[in-house]
Amino acid sequence: MNSRARQDHLIRHLRRNGLTTSETLAQAVGTSRRTVLRDLSCLRDEGYLIHSEPGPGGGLLLDPQAARSGPRLSVSEVFALIVTVSAMQIARDVPFAELADTGLAKIEKSLSADQLRDLRALLEGLHVGRLSPLQDLSDRDAMDPALLPCFEAGFLDRQPIRFAYRDAKGNQTRRQVEPQAMLILPPLWYLVGWDPEKGDFRHFRMDRIARPEIVPGPPFRRRRVPFDADVCPFTELTRQP
Repeated sequence: MNSRARQDHLIRHLRRNGLTTSETLAQAVGTSRRTVLRDLSCLRDEGYLIHSEPGPGGGLLLDPQAARSGPRLSVSEVFALIVTVSAMQIARDVPFAELADTGLAKIEKSLSADQLRDLRALLEGLHVGRLSPLQDLSDRDAMDPALLPCFEAGFLDRQPIRFAYRDAKGNQTRRQVEPQAMLILPPLWYLVGWDPEKGDFRHFRMDRIARPEIVPGPPFRRRRVPFDADVCPFTELTRQP
């Protein structure tokens, strides 16, 4: 569980259970008491008023009247918004694209330092190219809504992810890879992962992935993905005039 998901879980636990302890919160999110205390400090910095009651019968209590009333977007949600707005700008024929970008800039300003770091890392791992006109799109499907948050957690925390995959022939397999990058060949999105068993990179159409999950373990090594010459980093694409 990454820091954003963990902090969301802490807020839900505090809202639902009232007075509680840091030890109980640590058990609820499966981490150490020290990590919970650090998360609570971040939440206080974001505007949540969390009282500490010392002594027997004491604990932690969220003040519901002082909790943030504005929406809290996850890193993956902001990431999706940035990609969508940038695609609108690149298309040049979508009305209000500049206005949407102004609104997005305001959202980015509200992110914490940790969120900004994670967002930059995600954007640096995103690449864009052109899809072959011969590509068959007849079986294109919607992406699993759990995939982007799972990719975010696996990519940022360097944890493998496991998922069910349906290939072009309809064959179903269970795959496990180290997520190294994401590739967009509009309108298709691909997860680029290192397959330790194959000793090579593999590209997976994200609309063919189902039931993704993190596989906890030692952090894997970051690898440089050898993209084709016509593929460029997303950050360079969005800087073009």
